Amino acid sequence: MNNDEKIIQEIKEFHKDIEAWFRGKEDQDSLYKKLLSGFNSDFKMISGNNNTITLAAFSEWLPGAYGQFPDRSIVLDNIEVQSTESHGLASYVEIQTTGDSVTHRRSSAVFVIHQDRALWLHLIEKWI
Repeated sequence: MNNDEKIIQEIKEFHKDIEAWFRGKEDQDSLYKKLLSGFNSDFKMISGNNNTITLAAFSEWLPGAYGQFPDRSIVLDNIEVQSTESHGLASYVEIQTTGDSVTHRRSSAVFVIHQDRALWLHLIEKWI
């Protein structure tokens, strides 16, 4: 698997897993560990509301969101990736539907390639 494919796989797997987290349909402990295993320890994100969130803050927030949105679905669109031997940049659109509410965000992410997988390093989300 080349680095572009590793990044695309990580993006798709993370969003599948976070959707399951929001729905509360999987074992909480194992899914929590799986979700966090995809992040570099220096991970930071800037949310659509311009809040900076560290990996520590994200890991503290996750338990309260488990099972809170049992009908939420997440769809990804327009995934584009450029990578080097050790890093990658991806952009994509994320569409979340919860009941009648639909949100769209454009995301840009930097990944670090570590052995056989891509780890999230930075993420910037913008509402669209």
